[in-house]
Amino acid sequence: MTPHSLAFYMDVVASGTVLGAKPTDSPDRVTEILGSDFAENSFDDHSMSRDYGMVEFFWLRESPDHPWEGHHFTLQVRQLAHHGGSVVNEAIRDRYGRFDRHLRFDKLERLLGKRGVFLEDVPDVNAPAVTQHWQPASQVSVLVFRAREEWQTCRRSADRVGDVHAICSSVSAESVAGNRKRYGSDSARS
Repeated sequence: MTPHSLAFYMDVVASGTVLGAKPTDSPDRVTEILGSDFAENSFDDHSMSRDYGMVEFFWLRESPDHPWEGHHFTLQVRQLAHHGGSVVNEAIRDRYGRFDRHLRFDKLERLLGKRGVFLEDVPDVNAPAVTQHWQPASQVSVLVFRAREEWQTCRRSADRVGDVHAICSSVSAESVAGNRKRYGSDSARS
């Protein structure tokens, strides 16, 4: 992992933004920051997402007469294992350089801790295969691949135990409390 790409992930977790694009920003504002190279998806008139490579932003609206309201973003870090750095948005590559195929959670967590940015373990519905780690100030959650499911042993997988699977924004304290109530108070680390 290059120090530059690690800096990108650390900036996202610490700030809750992607190059300054907030999860609540409008589609036009996000495109102003990340560029016009995106794929737009919509299942109906009330929801939309834009795929800017590894980064996806999501919006909702009450009706076609209402403006889009930013909901969240997700960094699909696991895509790097399959597609390499070409999946990283050009604006992000221009600022942070090349990206390795794997992001090790232990390294990310250690470097965040040195910055004074700490993660809380949160129980996850997909445990023990995936663990969730939450940064309260930025409301960002880091999902980590922890165990192979039986079906994954039959095929060659680029996923490695201990790799970051995804980084998601707008994970509220209420959502974390709900997970703790539903799935237990701790998230098992392997």
